[in-house]
Amino acid sequence: MIKMKSRKILLLPGDGIGPEVVMEVKKIIEWLNKKKSLDFKIEQGLVGGASYEKHKNPITDEVFYKALESEAVILGAVGGPKWDNLEFSKRPERALLKLRKELKLFANLRPAICFKQLVEASSLKPEIVSGLDIMIVRELTGGIYFGEPRGIKPIENGERKGINTHTYTSSEIIRVAKVAFELAQKRNKKVTSCEKSNVMESGILWREEVQKVRDEEYSDIDLKHMLADNCAMQLLRDPKQFDVIVTDNLFGDILSDEAAMLTGSLGLLPSASLGAKDKNGKMRAMYEPIHGSAPDIAGTGKANPIATILSFSMALRYSLNLDEVADNLEQAVQKVLDDGLRTKDILSHGKKEVSTSQMGDAIISKLK
Repeated sequence: MIKMKSRKILLLPGDGIGPEVVMEVKKIIEWLNKKKSLDFKIEQGLVGGASYEKHKNPITDEVFYKALESEAVILGAVGGPKWDNLEFSKRPERALLKLRKELKLFANLRPAICFKQLVEASSLKPEIVSGLDIMIVRELTGGIYFGEPRGIKPIENGERKGINTHTYTSSEIIRVAKVAFELAQKRNKKVTSCEKSNVMESGILWREEVQKVRDEEYSDIDLKHMLADNCAMQLLRDPKQFDVIVTDNLFGDILSDEAAMLTGSLGLLPSASLGAKDKNGKMRAMYEPIHGSAPDIAGTGKANPIATILSFSMALRYSLNLDEVADNLEQAVQKVLDDGLRTKDILSHGKKEVSTSQMGDAIISKLK
C-alpha cells in the first residue's frame, strides 16, 4: 500500500480508566501504521485531573494547541471524586468544555446501538430493543451550559440565587440541524427534533428554524417535532420509532444518556464532537467514549475499551475519510463479541471474561 501523508492524532487519556482504554486505541493505531501503512503520527497530552495534578490547570495551552493542530483528538475520560471540591474553573470537566468551545465543536453525535450479542443486557424486553440503531445529534456549544448571565449571587433576606441562561441564535440552530439532516440522508431519511416549545421561547425558535431548514434544503427528509419530555417517554416505550434525533445541549445531554442505557452496554458506545469544515474541507473533531472515568475500577484491568475503540472508528470515518478501515475495525469488534469474549461490565453466563488489554488484543487479531 502506498504511504499516505502523515496525519496527527492526539491522544488525551485523562483520568480513571481513561489511560487504560486509550492504550488499546494506541495499539490499534500502531497496528494500522505497521500493517496498512497509514502513517499516523501519535501525540499525547495530559487533560483533566491528571493535568491539574501536574500543572494546577485541567488543560494547558500546550495541549490545547496540540489539539488545534491535530486531525482528530481521542479522549479517554476526565474527573473523579478526588477533584470534586476544586473551584469550578479548575475542575477536570472544564477541560472538556474548553476544548468543545474553543475548537468550535458544535455537534455531538451519540449513536445508541443495541448489539445483537448483548440484547439480554438491556433492562427492556428484547423485542423492544433488538435491532435498535439511533443517532442523537446534540448541539454542544450553546444553550444553558454556556449562556450568560450565569452564576450565584446573594439576594434579599440572606438568600442566594443561582442563574443560568438558556439562549440560542438562529445560526446555532441551523448548523446543527444541517448535520442531522445530512446524517439522515445517509440513513433512513427521518429526523425527530426535540425542544420545549410549549414553555420556552428558545424552543419556539428551535422548532421554527429546524422546520425552515428542512423545507428549504432537505425536503426529502421526514421531519417530526416532539417535546423533549415526551421524547424521554417514547424512548422507553418504542425506541425503534426514532432514527436521527436532533436537540439542544441540555436535552441532548439527558436524552443521549437515556438512549445509551436502552442498549444495556454503556461501555460499548462511542461519541463524536464535530466542528465546521474550513475552506480546505478540514474539520476539527474530538472523539470519546460516553462512559465516565470509573475511578473505582481504574488500574484493575476491568475497563471495557470497546467504546473508545469505536470512538476511534468514528474518527476514521468522519475526520480521516477511511470508511473501509472503520468498517474493518467495527467488524472486528463484532467478531470478538461473537466469540463470546466479554469484559466484566457485560459479562453473562457462558461467556469468557477478559481484561482490558486482552479485549484490545482480541480485536486486533480480527483485523484484516
